[in-house]
Amino acid sequence: MKNLLTIVGERIRFFRKNRGLTQEQLGEKVELPQSYIGGIERGEKNISLETLERIVDALKIEPSDVLTSGKKRNTKDEILIDKILLNLQGRSPIEIEIIHNLIADVLKAFDNRNNTK
Repeated sequence: MKNLLTIVGERIRFFRKNRGLTQEQLGEKVELPQSYIGGIERGEKNISLETLERIVDALKIEPSDVLTSGKKRNTKDEILIDKILLNLQGRSPIEIEIIHNLIADVLKAFDNRNNTK
């Protein structure tokens, strides 16, 4: 099993790239040099909880998102799901409910189509 520094670094890299940020841009957001961000992503830097908090805030994720492991990560599905979650951020509960209902309707249509084949 990979060590925790490597897992955290890989997850930070995943979310940074999925948000279209360079290491330099993330570094500017959290007031750290690009080289330090690179060290974090490579699992070379033992970061403080304060630094982790600044990074997850800048990436708009939960701390638990960088601690998950055990299944294959960075898959196409995970990238798309993360992008959907990004699109939902800042939406009102009513808008989220409407989007949920639209998704449920689309999935029902897919299921019905697949059942008739």
